[in-house]
Amino acid sequence: MVSVTYMTSSLAGGRAATKAFPCDDREATVNGRGAVMLERHEVETFLTLFEELHFGRTAERLHVSTARVSQTVRKLERRVGAPLFDRTSRRVEPTAAGRRLYERVRPAWDEIGAAFQEAVAAGRGLTGTLRAAFVGAAAAQLLVGVTGLFRERVPGCEVRVREAQWGEVAPWLREDRVDVALTTFPVDAPDLTMGPVLVREARVLAVAAGHPFARRATVSVEDLARVTVLPLLDTPATTPSGRPVVLGPPAATLNELLALVGADQGVLPVGAQTRRYYARPDVVYVPFEDAPRLEWGLVWRTETARVRAFSEAARDLLRDS
Repeated sequence: MVSVTYMTSSLAGGRAATKAFPCDDREATVNGRGAVMLERHEVETFLTLFEELHFGRTAERLHVSTARVSQTVRKLERRVGAPLFDRTSRRVEPTAAGRRLYERVRPAWDEIGAAFQEAVAAGRGLTGTLRAAFVGAAAAQLLVGVTGLFRERVPGCEVRVREAQWGEVAPWLREDRVDVALTTFPVDAPDLTMGPVLVREARVLAVAAGHPFARRATVSVEDLARVTVLPLLDTPATTPSGRPVVLGPPAATLNELLALVGADQGVLPVGAQTRRYYARPDVVYVPFEDAPRLEWGLVWRTETARVRAFSEAARDLLRDS
């Protein structure tokens, strides 16, 4: 048995006096109001065992030994004065006291964790709003996944997502209309920063259903010198051998460009995902046999803590997928 000492104020002389009272648990902690406090590992052990109902799995989740779990639970039960779990060689079940304790501790513990996470986010400049743009349907789907992971990590930061066209990405970033954009690389703008490549995809050539190329299994980059090419992405001025590429009429959106393709006004090099998200009866997508892969990633002008955390979420999401 040990004594826990606390201070009181003497009414007569204003001096501090000490008193002691017995405590059965050598690891018990008492706050200034006389309430017994639990250590973090004790709370986590109790909550995890209640959810797993298995000492081995609890030990694995907490990265400790099974003996440590058993020891911690026994100390908690001594402090409570009643069993928290009924255990046999075959099963572990919470007692009525254990259930009551879990029902009170779990929401409180979750609230403490959320409050601490919010405080950390505020200290790192991660509160407020992040404005993210995407280009194309595939980028939209990817951005939704990144936003979900980012919100889990930074619950105090709101994310607003909007669609942009390729020609709008750089102006929107420069005009501070968005903080970050998911688009194709490269971005030819020295004042903008490209993050790491997140996705690489094969390229295909969109041609009209009645075009001669539509009957081919593949096309070559050199074939672009034989047709009119609608300008999009990094459309080359010449083929690798130096033959000039004739450009067709520009358009504001991908759907407009594909409408021109369907009308046989030109062909359009795009990423392979376009076949899935922009299928059309008047357009055929023919794979390139020698074109470099198309790269996607995040681009921003000013790197804030929010942008950095969003970029990390994107990288981690794709790495684990």
